[in-house]
Amino acid sequence: MATNTLDDREEDDYSETESALETALRQLSAAATQVDVDDGIIERLKHPTRVVEVGVPLKRDDGSVEVFTGYRAQHDDVRGPYKGGLRFHPDVTAEECVGLSMWMTWKCAVMDLPFGGAKGGVVVNPKDLSTGEKERLTRRFAEEIRDTIGPKRDIPAPDMGTDAQTMAWFMDAYSMQEGETIPGVVTGKPPVIGGSEGREEAPGRSVAIIAREALQYYDIDVDEATVAVQGFGSVGANAARLLDDWGADVVAVSDVNGAAYDTTGLDTHAVPSHEEQPEAVMQYDAPNMLTNEEVLELDVDVLIPAAIGNVLTADNADDVQADIVVEGANGPTTSAADTILEERDVPVIPDILANAGGVTVSYFEWLQDINRRQWSLERVNDELESHMLSAWDDVRREVEAGDVSWRDAAYVVALGRVGEAKASRGLWP
Repeated sequence: MATNTLDDREEDDYSETESALETALRQLSAAATQVDVDDGIIERLKHPTRVVEVGVPLKRDDGSVEVFTGYRAQHDDVRGPYKGGLRFHPDVTAEECVGLSMWMTWKCAVMDLPFGGAKGGVVVNPKDLSTGEKERLTRRFAEEIRDTIGPKRDIPAPDMGTDAQTMAWFMDAYSMQEGETIPGVVTGKPPVIGGSEGREEAPGRSVAIIAREALQYYDIDVDEATVAVQGFGSVGANAARLLDDWGADVVAVSDVNGAAYDTTGLDTHAVPSHEEQPEAVMQYDAPNMLTNEEVLELDVDVLIPAAIGNVLTADNADDVQADIVVEGANGPTTSAADTILEERDVPVIPDILANAGGVTVSYFEWLQDINRRQWSLERVNDELESHMLSAWDDVRREVEAGDVSWRDAAYVVALGRVGEAKASRGLWP
């Protein structure tokens, strides 16, 4: 399947709704100027290895049959099996999957995990599916892409619109067709069937760890810091609560309807997360209520955009008053906003580092499945802390050595590792 590369686009033609692929390609090209990697390798990395498109028939509860479109994009596997989420969302596209699979390549590389990047999904609104329909759709999708996945080939995980139960159905369908139980085909499963303790909380935990390290780097005590979080889902809620536990004042959290705001700090454990009670943030008894847009402009030490992509744009980047931005969502900052924030000396800690806890604990889950041995939650959290601090140090050294932004530094680390692996393996035949 053909995909656009940066060379196919006008250099100055990017809007505030740039796609994940456009953003990923721009970030790749920017990083390529900072690291000694052969031009041929850079060119190869602009393209996915493959994009699989399948039709996924579903028998609805009323007996009718509907066919949905599913994708699996596999970007690069030079460092190990493809790894990336599966989302059920009406806006899933092939191009989006390619862009997100590129991010997964960099994310795995910056964390020094033996994986490459992948992403996939089905074009469907999961809210329109009954539980039975969602199960049947998942099982049929697993069958349609079975030849392209596997514990040593490509390992899916939960994403938007999917969860641990979805992964359980997926794993069971794959295992039934293969004739043996293969828990390592997916990660993010319930622990009772091979999932890892701490997997669901991991992306938010890693965001909190990196926010804490960034505060310390810029000489701000975490127990004196103020934090605003846009998006109180799994990532945002877990990050906010952990920072709250460490003494920070989380002054604002939001969901799709708006934000609860208290200058003295919210009780984040009392605010319902999206998983606990969807769209319930505004029901919390806070002194003030704000819009999602206003959250991004609060005068705080740390801003964590943890909802969706493209929320920090050229239109509002000049209004961001936070001292530090830590990306909890994938791609919340457009290229134009990135440039403005860099010119204003507002450090942006990129998603491929900050929210990498999910894929890191997925790696732990994969190891547990291979060895048929389960780790305790304490061990998972200790290992995650160690991996996050190691990755932070790797990126920090590049920031200090090269006078580059945090995003460019993360890409330099990731691209250097992928480039070295490609150079070592060569081009076959």
